[in-house]
Amino acid sequence: MKALFIGGTGTISMAISRKLLEEGHELWLLNRGTRNAALPEGAHIITADIGDEGDVAQKLEGQTFDVVADFIAFTPAHLERDYRLFRGRTRQFIFISSASAYQKPLSDYRITEGTPLANPYWEYSRNKIACEGLLMKLYREEGFPVTIVRPSHTYSEQSVPLGLHGPGGSYQVIKRMMEGKKVIIHGDGTALWTMTFNSDFAKGFVGLMGNIHAIGEAVQITSDESVTWNQIYQAIADALGVELRPCYVSSEFLAASSPAEWDLRGALLGDKSNTVSFDNSKLKRLVPGFTATVRLDQGVCVAVDYVLSHPECQKEDPTFDAWCDKVIAAQEEALAKFN
Repeated sequence: MKALFIGGTGTISMAISRKLLEEGHELWLLNRGTRNAALPEGAHIITADIGDEGDVAQKLEGQTFDVVADFIAFTPAHLERDYRLFRGRTRQFIFISSASAYQKPLSDYRITEGTPLANPYWEYSRNKIACEGLLMKLYREEGFPVTIVRPSHTYSEQSVPLGLHGPGGSYQVIKRMMEGKKVIIHGDGTALWTMTFNSDFAKGFVGLMGNIHAIGEAVQITSDESVTWNQIYQAIADALGVELRPCYVSSEFLAASSPAEWDLRGALLGDKSNTVSFDNSKLKRLVPGFTATVRLDQGVCVAVDYVLSHPECQKEDPTFDAWCDKVIAAQEEALAKFN
């Protein structure tokens, strides 16, 4: 199978790139070349900015592919460009959407591909919904061979998965835990959530590649394991060997008190504050034998070990840390008035 990935080195796509190369497929990557050093040998690199359509068209001249997947398309304009570049040049075009596009608030916590798409809280999700609409129109009217993939919270060994962190990533929360400070958990920590290790996601994704039954379909790829946020944070504390000191704060308050650029309204109210449990029956019909095998506590241990042993992953975020202290102090002061 000859595949072209636009991007190919992110949390999700890196695992897929590695799996394809391990299986002996022909992989081409079109990206700016800033993160390719981590790839295993064997990938063909096209150094280009996908936003420069003319340059990309020139560099792809004469090339055809069995599969093209765009991992960095976020708006309909991105996909209109992809359609111009790849119509007639690929047997399958895969768009990476998002499970955050599903209806919020949910009418049923059990999510299937038939769950309505609607998210009034998050522009990111609304853009993904618009992208899906455009692609399905192109499939119906033009025969463009589309497959839509909806990941949920997918993580790798390079970042400990959390419900709430600042722009600098999750390390500052890990640091707070190690220092014995309280950490914020949105809501009361009892909402169910699903996290998927990227190597498990890659198994499902590769099974959809070149799969004629996936054309014209939207498919979610997640673990079958649902856990509460309390269990998630406790697993992290256990991996660190420290006591978990939670401070429960409503998602609405967190969204209202955070800087607008953090967009916690979308990330929390439009996503992580909702209880979710995914039905992967459709994926398992299309990819017989698919099973996510990395349990959350196992994946968390791998991520914690990696982050603590790689200084480049230990990015501090003093602004987020100070905000956490301020929120926790405000809540404790409010509670003190009732004692």
